[in-house]
Amino acid sequence: LAAGVLLPRKEGTRASDVSFNVDGCLCSSGQPLVRAMSSAVSSPTYTTLAISHPAESVTHVELHRPEKRNAMSKAFWREMVDCFTELSRDPDCRVVLVSGAGRIFTAGIDLMDMASDVLQPQGDDTARVSWNLRQIISKYQETFSVIEKCPKPVVVAVHGACIGGGVDLITACDIRLCTQDAWFQVKEVDIGLAADVGTLQRLPKVIGSRSLVNDLALTARKMYADEAKSCGLVSRVFADKEAMMANALEMAGEIAARSPVAVQGTKINLLYARDHSVAEGLDYMATWNMSMLQTQDVMKSAQAAMEKKSPKTIVFSKL
Repeated sequence: LAAGVLLPRKEGTRASDVSFNVDGCLCSSGQPLVRAMSSAVSSPTYTTLAISHPAESVTHVELHRPEKRNAMSKAFWREMVDCFTELSRDPDCRVVLVSGAGRIFTAGIDLMDMASDVLQPQGDDTARVSWNLRQIISKYQETFSVIEKCPKPVVVAVHGACIGGGVDLITACDIRLCTQDAWFQVKEVDIGLAADVGTLQRLPKVIGSRSLVNDLALTARKMYADEAKSCGLVSRVFADKEAMMANALEMAGEIAARSPVAVQGTKINLLYARDHSVAEGLDYMATWNMSMLQTQDVMKSAQAAMEKKSPKTIVFSKL
């Protein structure tokens, strides 16, 4: 990375190399999946994240403060921007998988660590204090907006609690999975503020029910896995973390095996369509594909389909 070094990918590891051990746990190179994917330690630069490469073209970003329930410290907000900015430019990365180390996904903002920024902004008068506070809030918003801006699909796997800033994070991701014991809480009203880094803007577009969003945001009640699936916050629920991570890695491998031109173009156009009219989305799509159709990936994919071969057999150039 510009501010650190990604842990090296093991040469020759492909999604097809991943297998099941005798206990039924997905593993690579003989290691149980969760242990293998959690074995990466934070680099000297990344104190809150652990980066690994569990399969070819798949990058695993793990929230890595288990002793603090993955609470989001000042370092976390900075490191997420550095990490996803680099992943956006990394041609070896086609899919990102996000999860949390330890007992839960995240307890949300680390109030003790961030109190000085939020509660004691600098400035000689109200205007200057407000100006500086706005810059701080905008900087924190970028921590999750950078996930959305990353052209690589981001799959997030949630186990246990996902509180406050955790909801901001997952709503910026493309695919959300969770365990049966997961629960979600828009906690901000309980600490005297309105959520300001993405939940109030993205959650209504994710679940589609304004009434339910208001319910969650105004009462700070917990939403459990079954309700999260029924309303569309998550697309799949798994019995435990081991099963979830196995399926998340399998899904990431399926995405990574497809043309990066097609996959990244799909993500970008889905996001554009979300924020624009159908007519505007179609016009943008036509402009996009007038250049992106001029790729060898289309012919390679069509040839494989005619020969009844899996997309995983196709070698696509890096993007």
